[in-house]
Amino acid sequence: MRRLNLPLSEEERMSLKAGDAVLLCGEIYTARDAAHKKMHEALARGEELPFNIENAVIYYVGPTPAHGGLAIGSAGPTTSGRMDPYTPELIELGLRGMIGKGRRNEAVKEAVKKYKAVYFVAVGGAGALLSHSIIKREPVAYEELLAEAVTKLTVKDFPCFVGIDCEGNDIYDLDERVPGRD
Repeated sequence: MRRLNLPLSEEERMSLKAGDAVLLCGEIYTARDAAHKKMHEALARGEELPFNIENAVIYYVGPTPAHGGLAIGSAGPTTSGRMDPYTPELIELGLRGMIGKGRRNEAVKEAVKKYKAVYFVAVGGAGALLSHSIIKREPVAYEELLAEAVTKLTVKDFPCFVGIDCEGNDIYDLDERVPGRD
């Protein structure tokens, strides 16, 4: 298992292969369906995004409130396909990593290849476990969306797999058995 410090350089992203197990350390942003729609609408109006998208990683999650001394409650991945209509546009603007679960459409795969991004897959159903890798949470934007607001998380040893690598290889299409694969 490889430990990766965020943001990733292009060289680091290019070295990853679909199916690789990794531990992410650094800052990531949360955003789900409603936040993606708001960001898309802001861009259509010529406005800036609420955070610097350049080399950013977005985690598709709607975390629950913190409890028991943790920075966050359960924080399991959301099905990524719901963000597919908005993702190529964000990748073109500089997004270089996404974390979620499930397959992505061809437009997302093509954008990942073209812009040397990477899609990470977190294990669904493991939200309580994943929350232990989140050490800090800060609000960023769209607080009216509650759990779907954009927040900045600081993560340490956040476990996931490379779902789609920079060459477009997809963990869901691999022939060999890969842990965490549907």
